[in-house]
Amino acid sequence: MQTTPIDLARLAAMDPAEAGRVLRGVRDAALEGRRPALAPRADIGASWRRLLDTGLDTERGVRAGLLPREEIERRRGESPLRAVLPVLREALVTIADAAQHIVTVADADARLLWREGTTAVLRKGDAHGFVIGSDWSEPLAGTTAVGTVLVTRRPVHVHAAEHFVAAYHSWTCAGAPVTDPRDGRLLGVVNVSGPQSTLHPTTLPLVTAVARLAEAELRQRHQTALERLRAVASPLLGRMTGRALITDGNGWPAAVIGMPPPPGRIQLPRPPSAGRFWLASLGMADVEPVPGGWLVRVTEPGGPGPVARIVVDLTRPRYASATVHGAAGSWVQELSPRHAELLGLLAAHREGRTAAQLARDLFGDPTRTVTVRAELSRLRRQLPHVLTSRPYRFADGIEVEVRHPPRPPEAGADESRGEA
Repeated sequence: MQTTPIDLARLAAMDPAEAGRVLRGVRDAALEGRRPALAPRADIGASWRRLLDTGLDTERGVRAGLLPREEIERRRGESPLRAVLPVLREALVTIADAAQHIVTVADADARLLWREGTTAVLRKGDAHGFVIGSDWSEPLAGTTAVGTVLVTRRPVHVHAAEHFVAAYHSWTCAGAPVTDPRDGRLLGVVNVSGPQSTLHPTTLPLVTAVARLAEAELRQRHQTALERLRAVASPLLGRMTGRALITDGNGWPAAVIGMPPPPGRIQLPRPPSAGRFWLASLGMADVEPVPGGWLVRVTEPGGPGPVARIVVDLTRPRYASATVHGAAGSWVQELSPRHAELLGLLAAHREGRTAAQLARDLFGDPTRTVTVRAELSRLRRQLPHVLTSRPYRFADGIEVEVRHPPRPPEAGADESRGEA
């Protein structure tokens, strides 16, 4: 018999104390391996299962140290989210103040870079360590609308005892991811948090809509920048022959010559640099800087030739990449989170994995082979001569190195989350 999932709207209509008791019962059953009368919501239950395997302290979590002020300012200055702070403030801060909420913006490493709210509610946030420079990644803080959003890449509302760590059960939070339209990278999370009694089921749709507004603003800024680059690019390409294009630093073409139809985004070396490279969608090409972008001239269309070595960099999972070394030199392919997972699994099983085995590894469901095959088809197009099939594995003779992220602090560490 299927267990009925929790309904957030019904919880909002309940007395906060009663709603808290209901959620604590669900959480306690999950932690003890019992079947609860009500099921946790899907993203909450998945987060709890991930965390149960880590040994995270269910009462306090891990209180990691704050970023130094200089590092906070560096991250603020480099974050594209800085440009959309006016959008976020206009859409959220007034509403949040009235509802006794804190508005925060965290980067892709779950570090809080900005926060706004009334003095009273900011003091309550201080008590939870919800301060500038603090780390709210899931392995340290448990299930929250910062860390869990960064894992799922979906909007998430976490209420009261849905927090894995009991210290945050008096709190409610709703967060939505903000993605960079230039390269699809996850930039961070917009989050609204407050005391448990401020729960309202419309909070998450509101935060999600505001995150989409921020992405629209970033998209418009990108189009404006491309238009400026196009004004520089067109005269330069007008004096050339052959196949060439001028792109911005993320590989988006501003002007093209000799390539009907124009290509989509080009995977430039990361970081972009001058030289001769094999580019996945073009072949061998000479890359050189121009004002505001990069000139790419195709010299030898075709594949990269034999591959000798691949380095899969997972040190920052949301910025994973694969560096391929072979007869045509070295080139870098950015990896989606799913493709990074697949390469990590294949590196751990050099003998190979079937589609069913990979489906079980990824989803806990060996029947989801269609999804696995589709992802591997895309991955093999992006990494020619690197992977083979039947079973899926790295091609013979390729040296594979996987760089993993550093281990988080051990559960039980107790450094201050105090204000930066």
